[in-house]
Amino acid sequence: MKISFFGATEGVTGSNYLVETGGVKFLVDCGLFQGDREEREKNWEKLPYDPSEIDFIVVTHSHIDHIGRLPYLARMGFSGKIYSTEPTHEFAKIFLEDTTHLLKNEAENLGHEPLFENEDVSKAVGLFETTGYHQEVSVGEIGIEFLDAGHILGSAIVKLTIEGKTVIFSGDLGNPPVPLLRDTEFIDSADAVIMESTYGDRLHHPADQRKIELEKFIEEAAARKGTILMPSFAMERTQEVLYELSELFASGKLDSIPVYLDSPLAIKATEIYEKFPEYYDREATDLVKKHVDFFGFKELKFTETSQESMGLDRDMASKIIIAGSGMSNGGRIVHHEKIYLPIPSTMLLVVGFQVNGTLGRRLIEGEKEVKIDGKEIFVKAQIESIDSYSAHADQTKLVEWVAKITGGERKIILTHGEQKAKETLSGKIKEATNIDPLIPASGEVIEI
Repeated sequence: MKISFFGATEGVTGSNYLVETGGVKFLVDCGLFQGDREEREKNWEKLPYDPSEIDFIVVTHSHIDHIGRLPYLARMGFSGKIYSTEPTHEFAKIFLEDTTHLLKNEAENLGHEPLFENEDVSKAVGLFETTGYHQEVSVGEIGIEFLDAGHILGSAIVKLTIEGKTVIFSGDLGNPPVPLLRDTEFIDSADAVIMESTYGDRLHHPADQRKIELEKFIEEAAARKGTILMPSFAMERTQEVLYELSELFASGKLDSIPVYLDSPLAIKATEIYEKFPEYYDREATDLVKKHVDFFGFKELKFTETSQESMGLDRDMASKIIIAGSGMSNGGRIVHHEKIYLPIPSTMLLVVGFQVNGTLGRRLIEGEKEVKIDGKEIFVKAQIESIDSYSAHADQTKLVEWVAKITGGERKIILTHGEQKAKETLSGKIKEATNIDPLIPASGEVIEI
């Protein structure tokens, strides 16, 4: 069996692995590269395999850096099945449609033809076949099983049974405990483990601190009548924040302040969350049974139209605006940032990982002059971040997860992280397991 590494090798994004075994070729994930121009240009490079020769695809979860090139594969001749959980399929529909529009602008800026069109999205979405956790699917001699990764709703660790071996693709591992989701599942035996390393060199603040920090920052900004801008990913981070805001308002720990979910995509994602309560953790399930609507508290308002969104920039009253994109590299949040970043009473509250080269990364690193839509913006706002909201496991949890694997050949392969993160995590894993992980280069082939 051969695994070729065609993405998430020299950075965090573009997850794409080709597995070849017994005359069968299949992919695990095929996502977009994100970040600076050099990274984004990779999306238009010729694929190192013929999509029409790929028998099927297995998808870990619905973040665009894991699914973003599926329509391109369909456009280029792929016609096999795409296996995922049901929530992943539902999310894929809305996120790929949204990505089509973003990529048209991206292609124009980079001087390329669009990577795919709406009809390619429809074609790709129509190829999905869904299954639940712990339900093995057989494709010829290959067994596919999804385990709960605890990263986003429907996210999966992929367990493959091939040639008598167990091969694990971690996808993105979660950061338990988090609102709504069950904890990441552990595995006790594997012959090969391809695992993420996003936060391999960092530790998060304790999870029980995030709601305390959220309350503190909102009170601080509200006391000076400021607006809180929260760049947020449409899925998971937004729903977690809404869940905790609903609790803070209901308990009286926060005075009432308008909360605007200013993202049509996040609104659609929230509606999908409401469709799948069976994927919630026990606490959220109990609240649902008590008819608690944590996505419908009275302070929350949805702004779907662009006119409603622009109206938020004319009203200087204290408020919370949650808008995409999560890394401030597009979407409605950048329009709010143009208006509010020069205002000292503003707080920009970052609650997610920021890839190198993105505006969000530059802001949390302290840049005081940034360019947005060609205009120089002087940053006078207070910039804060809560990294315990990260949907990714930190170094300690990554090591704990892989150290639980005590059976099998245990070949560990690190991807999906910046070089320093992978190298640091590699050392920690060797200390804990006495196994020296492999760190493949782009295009490298590893035999299992």
